[in-house]
Amino acid sequence: MTYPDVLVAGLIMSALGFILSGLLAAANRRFHVFENPRISAVEKMLPGSNCGACGQPGCRGFAELVVAGTIAPGKCTVSNEEAQERIAAFLGVEVGAEEKRVARLACAGGSHVARQRAAYVGLANCRAANLVAGGGKGCAWGCLGLGDCATACTFGAIRMDAFSLPVVDEAACTSCGDCVEICPKDLFSMEPVSHHLWVACKNEAFGDAAEDECSVACTACAKCAADAPPGVIRIERNLAVVDRSLQHRASMPAIQRCPTGAIVWLESGRPALKGIQAKQVIRHTPLPIG
Repeated sequence: MTYPDVLVAGLIMSALGFILSGLLAAANRRFHVFENPRISAVEKMLPGSNCGACGQPGCRGFAELVVAGTIAPGKCTVSNEEAQERIAAFLGVEVGAEEKRVARLACAGGSHVARQRAAYVGLANCRAANLVAGGGKGCAWGCLGLGDCATACTFGAIRMDAFSLPVVDEAACTSCGDCVEICPKDLFSMEPVSHHLWVACKNEAFGDAAEDECSVACTACAKCAADAPPGVIRIERNLAVVDRSLQHRASMPAIQRCPTGAIVWLESGRPALKGIQAKQVIRHTPLPIG
């Protein structure tokens, strides 16, 4: 190839590059979508946990809605009060309020009170165990205790206690819902912290049949329903059920006559409170298998 040929080729490539860059620049101006710089600023003020408790897939999506005025900064229950106020002041809006929700477990059947009828041998997770005859626990509705929820919780809000039962740290819980999704027994739900009355059981067996498998199971005796304000508690499929819409009417007398302590009163940062007639659990070792 001669020098003139190389020069011509170079000029052609340069011209082509100039034309293409011009087209790209024109396309960028034509299709550019303006993004409010306040979105990035608000995102930096958020905790960055991307937990989804606000209903958005991440903090970025939440920041977009806050800047747009669709939701209030207080909707992020993971942020502390100072962070919420800082965002509100930055945007010149009201902080707003959103009640914190936390994960609660509808089971109190640890290995010291609930019978294990067969020894499960296999993958050490609840989902796998549940596929093998329900995991071997006498209560078909009970927690299998292999800790899928604790593993799934990326915020360290769940630990397994000495009796293989999940314990939720309400201060660390972000209401992300990962434990709800992963539990094969569907024992977790997200509840407002103001919901004090809680049934820590899902056993649908009746009376002695339920108590034979777990000494803290609900026996459907209906004493709680009789003692609670009208309509707050009903017995459904041999299990006490609290009407969430009437939780504001709930009161502590409802737990006092529960013979097994299956229905409890919850206050943030305190152990579950059982009624005065609930049997005392004194066993500190797992029940034998079988």
